[in-house]
Amino acid sequence: MGCVSGTRRYRSRLHAAVRRFTQRGILKGIAWSSLNVSIEGTENLAGLSGSYIVVSNHSSHIDATLIVCGIPLEVGQYLSTGVAADYFFTKWHRKAFVVLTFNAFPIERGSKRHKRSVASQLVAEGVPILLFPEASRSRTGKMTRFTPGAAGLSVKYDVPVVPVTVVGAHQAMPVGRTWPKPGRPPVRLIFGKPMKAEPGETPVRFTERISGEILHTFDTTAVEMGIPTQAELPERVDSPDKTRSTDKTRGRNAPDGSGDETNKGETNKEDGQ
Repeated sequence: MGCVSGTRRYRSRLHAAVRRFTQRGILKGIAWSSLNVSIEGTENLAGLSGSYIVVSNHSSHIDATLIVCGIPLEVGQYLSTGVAADYFFTKWHRKAFVVLTFNAFPIERGSKRHKRSVASQLVAEGVPILLFPEASRSRTGKMTRFTPGAAGLSVKYDVPVVPVTVVGAHQAMPVGRTWPKPGRPPVRLIFGKPMKAEPGETPVRFTERISGEILHTFDTTAVEMGIPTQAELPERVDSPDKTRSTDKTRGRNAPDGSGDETNKGETNKEDGQ
C-alpha cells in the first residue's frame, strides 16, 4: 500500500531520534522523578511490530506521558498519540511540543463519518497509535463507557489492540492539578496481552471485552495498592464549583488532548461503530 500524503513524518527515523531525546531523556526524567512508577507486562509486547492500537483508561493528564515513556522503545518508538487539533495544532509552539514529544496526530473534533481520519490513515500505513476511548478524562478515576472507534479500526485493518491499565494516576495527579502531588506517589502501568476481535464479534462487543480486561486489571492492582477499586469510586466529583472551574481547562493542558469532543470526533465516529 502506498504512503498516504502527510504521514511520512510519523515514521521518520530522524524524528524518532529527536523524540528519543525529548521523550525518554527529558520528559521521562521529569515524570519519573515526581512519581514512583512501576511498569508491568512488557513481556506481552514481545514481537509486536507494525500497526497496533494502544487503548487505556484515562483519569489524569499524566496518562499519556506514562504510556509513551513506559512502553519499550523497540516497539514504541513510532507510537503516535491522538491530540485535539483545534488546540494543539493551531499554535506552532504547542504543535512543536506534541509532535516532538508524542509523535502526535490531530483529532478533528466533530469530524464527519465520511471523512477518513488521520488515525485510520496511520493504522493503514503501519503506524501504531494511542487512543483513550473514554472520550475525556475521568474526574473521579472511575472508568466511563468506552467508545468503539479503536475497536472499529482494529477490526477494519486486522491489527491488535494493546490494553493498557494505569492505576494510581488519578490519586497522584487528579483533574485540576498541573503537577503530581508531592512525595512521589505510586503509579502502576500494566501492559496487557494484545487482543483481536473474535470471528463475528462486532466492534461494540469487542470494545466491551477490552474495557472489561482493563477494569479487571485495574481492580486487581488497586486492591494490591490499597486504593479504591472501580466499584468504590464515585460517579461524580463532590463540588459543583470545582467541576465548573476545571471545565475551562478540559482538553487543553493534556498532552493527549482528550477533551470531551476529542474522541467523539475521531474514535466515536470511526469505521465500525
